[in-house]
Amino acid sequence: MAGWNADTAAGPVGAGTITLVEGSSFCISLVNGDIHPQYQHGVFHEDSRIVSGWSLTIDGESIEPLAAEIKEPYRALFAGRATRSDGYADSPLIVERLREVGSDIQEQVTIRNYSAEPAECVISVKPEADFADLFEVKEARIRRRWEEMRQVDGDSLTIRAVWQDVRKGLLVQAPGADVTQDALTYRVSVAPHSQWSTVLTAVPSSEAATPPPPSFIHTEGGDLSPRDHRRREWVAKIPKLHMGNRSIERTLQRSYDDLGALRIEDPSHPERIVVAAGAPWFMTLFGRDSLWASSMAMAVDPSLALGTLQTLADRQGRTVDGMSEEEPGKILHEVRLNASGALVLGGKPAYYGTVDATPLFVCVLGELSRWGFAPDTIAALLPHADRALDWIRDYGDKDGDGFVEYARLNPRGLVNQGWKDSWDGINFADGTLAEPPIALCEVQAQVYAAYMIRSKLASDAGDAALAAEYRNRGVQLKKQFNERFWLPDRGYYAIGLDGKKRPVDACASNMGQCLVFGILDEDKAPLVVDRLMSPEMFSGWGVRTLASDMGAYNPASYHNGSVWPHDNGIIVAGLMRYGFVEQAQRISTALFEAAEYSDGRLPELFCGFSRDQFAGPVPYPAACSPQAWAATTPLVLIKSLMGYHADVANGSLWMDPALPESYGDLHITNAPMAGGRITIDVSGTAATVHGLPEGMTFHHGARPWLTDLAAQDRLSGKA
Repeated sequence: MAGWNADTAAGPVGAGTITLVEGSSFCISLVNGDIHPQYQHGVFHEDSRIVSGWSLTIDGESIEPLAAEIKEPYRALFAGRATRSDGYADSPLIVERLREVGSDIQEQVTIRNYSAEPAECVISVKPEADFADLFEVKEARIRRRWEEMRQVDGDSLTIRAVWQDVRKGLLVQAPGADVTQDALTYRVSVAPHSQWSTVLTAVPSSEAATPPPPSFIHTEGGDLSPRDHRRREWVAKIPKLHMGNRSIERTLQRSYDDLGALRIEDPSHPERIVVAAGAPWFMTLFGRDSLWASSMAMAVDPSLALGTLQTLADRQGRTVDGMSEEEPGKILHEVRLNASGALVLGGKPAYYGTVDATPLFVCVLGELSRWGFAPDTIAALLPHADRALDWIRDYGDKDGDGFVEYARLNPRGLVNQGWKDSWDGINFADGTLAEPPIALCEVQAQVYAAYMIRSKLASDAGDAALAAEYRNRGVQLKKQFNERFWLPDRGYYAIGLDGKKRPVDACASNMGQCLVFGILDEDKAPLVVDRLMSPEMFSGWGVRTLASDMGAYNPASYHNGSVWPHDNGIIVAGLMRYGFVEQAQRISTALFEAAEYSDGRLPELFCGFSRDQFAGPVPYPAACSPQAWAATTPLVLIKSLMGYHADVANGSLWMDPALPESYGDLHITNAPMAGGRITIDVSGTAATVHGLPEGMTFHHGARPWLTDLAAQDRLSGKA
């Protein structure tokens, strides 16, 4: 996940927490529903903590938790019981808290009395709002001290705060409560075998005289909130899937739900939907993460990739800025909306310290061009792709050796700027850290694919000269890559070249990602696959980021021995691309089995302990969940095993399924294709498609890849 450095790594939010997510908002609480400001709890919206405390007591005592269940990604039901004052163990008072989060919070509190006597009780909620910067909470260092003012107006409480010239506010409403500056209090008598209920809301407010109304209402009567309507619209537009293996079906459905909740809008263009990187600390646009997630979800909703490309194109680098690491043509790393400049990377709302987002931008545009969008839509993005390719030439490869390298431009930037961006993520076999500028192997593979994609787009447009130019660049890079990165004495590719152009010889998963881009020589691929599936690399739950026989290996580290689902998903796609079906099936099955241990949701990562050592995957304490590319991993696993690829411009749909027998039959309806919807049935290696738009042809067999030069020649009539 993006954003980790020696001084910016987040600690875990703690065991026994519940996280709710909706767009750029999220809520973290204890399992009894309480939010405590001394922890990394709160309701966050656009990188600010709008609610830092929200604790409920009955007769002055906290609620004993019984259960917490997430109904939708943005709604949870908490159940607990009041503490008895007479010494008996079982309390007759059960407390239910139905919470929904958006840009604010609504909570329906219900007290149920299961005794034969009336229950007199004092119910109190204490709200807090410190308006802390997300990074202050993440690092557990609250730096800004706001001047706070509280105002009571009937059954509402307004908390206003001022820091320098910044003003913020929170409106808390508690109908019928006795409201003071410190608490919202109800004194009620709950009749025998009866219940009492109320609804509390907390809404960010401005200095306007009229406070904004609550942004959603949800009652027991079944009314739909705006969050529900948004989810219903999402469900209506995505494929409906049924699989013989119900456990895998549940995991895929969980991926749908999480991906839907992680969608956010471009504030300047609300019609553009992009994918936030993940909860809790990355609920915003990230170049690499959003590109990968939208690409991996292409078969579910290709409009996510379009919105991501358009939004990143609008923010493409225009000038040279050493602090933000912006450069002309470069695609950004992350955007922060309300975070303090003193805390964010680069000190500005947009930070550009990533080496792979720029070639990935071109790769995703190439994939998008095959999914049936209007030619003028693709044409509008093409100049941005060309600017990205110019960045590769002029800034990515500053020493002119043909490889794209990174080195941070200021001490506040990320030390490592590939996907393994922790400070110690790139190292030699003996554990020594690699020194920049560093040329990563997977970045060269992405650049190679970007060249070949631009060649294909130029060829489609009738520009033979430009097509030849980029094809030649790709051919040269592939040759040079296989000469410089291959380690013949070890039988695998170097993770990169360091600042002295020495191969960084650690055995890492990065080379596995190279497979999907087609840069590996055919004769070397089997050796790479053997290494990826070796006991040192394959834990039984997935391929480790670093082999267990390397000097820096640590199964409980972020990037040096852990297992990342998205990393494995990309590897599986590459294995299928090179024809290693059995290995792809083995990794996919391991990941689906791992998801069973976390209610069908794959986390950002888990520890790399061997399956022989622990019966289940060991959680990584600070893993994001839900997280975008982890949520899309099950989708890309199934898509890869289906051999499912489209090229609408050429009127072709390919499918070459290799689903393991244990998965059962697959039935998909409402799958997007060329502006229409198709139905797909897969049983083993057999596939049928119904409803293909006019002009489309179904091919039962392997798709010719853009980076397959021989296939390109056959398609163009050159061979």
